[in-house]
Amino acid sequence: MKKILFVFVAMTATLFAADGAVANETLKAYSVLAAGVGLGIAALGGAIGMGHTAAATIAGTARNPGMGSKLMTTMFIALAMIEAQVIYTLVIALIALYANPFLG
Repeated sequence: MKKILFVFVAMTATLFAADGAVANETLKAYSVLAAGVGLGIAALGGAIGMGHTAAATIAGTARNPGMGSKLMTTMFIALAMIEAQVIYTLVIALIALYANPFLG
């Protein structure tokens, strides 16, 4: 963890040390890197959450088959909310890539 933090601090130091045009291009490159890492983490978290949701629904249906339809309805609502978080991350990543407020 300390190594990762050191790399990010070093990358930030190179951004501040650069002159105007180079800093602008460096900021664009870091925006692409941040968007890719952010989307990867969001997709991973969403996939884990969806897997737990589906497993819990299957286990609940196996215990009480009569509640299957209610559990499925609740599961689909939960999956939609989990997927919404990933979509919000996608929107923020697209803003960082195409309408970056930090670029001059």
